[in-house]
Amino acid sequence: MTEGASTGTPVAPKALPRGGFCIWLTGLPSAGKTTIARELLPQLKAEGWFADLLDGDEIRRGLSADLGFDRKDREAHAGRVTFVAKILARNGAIPIVALISPYRTSRAHARQEIGRFVEVYVNTPVQECERRDVKGLYKKARAGEIKEMTGVDDPYEPPESPDIVVDTVRFTPAQSAEFIRQELGRLGWLPPRP
Repeated sequence: MTEGASTGTPVAPKALPRGGFCIWLTGLPSAGKTTIARELLPQLKAEGWFADLLDGDEIRRGLSADLGFDRKDREAHAGRVTFVAKILARNGAIPIVALISPYRTSRAHARQEIGRFVEVYVNTPVQECERRDVKGLYKKARAGEIKEMTGVDDPYEPPESPDIVVDTVRFTPAQSAEFIRQELGRLGWLPPRP
């Protein structure tokens, strides 16, 4: 519940009348997907929308704890995230998915299944991702301690025609989230901001 600006009275979050839609952030590990999603989520909630974050790492620890990192398991993981996002969207919510989802086939499947789908490419060069990598995954992958690391020894297939592209080298996470919100208005997914 959010508080009404003038009365302080709790206001129920708004569901979109035609059904919700999914904002799907894809990009290399450490590109900034989750950080941007965490900036975008409170913006949407502050506007009164019923939105939630589906973080790939969080879901992997719970719903996909039985899966590994080969292509088959990565696609199964993306399929599970797709299923949850589809349920949320069809009930008027705005799920924000932050998921590497390295394969175009997985993202195409998500678009087809969910229907109302906005693909956001978090475009960050691998060198920048390595520089930001707080978990040390790239270093471990380069040392051979981790196998099938996306961007190192497993491919990342960039979107061919994403709906929105975010340049995280030029813009901060907050600026990137604001840009996504502006684009959602321009593309007609949400009312434009005044």
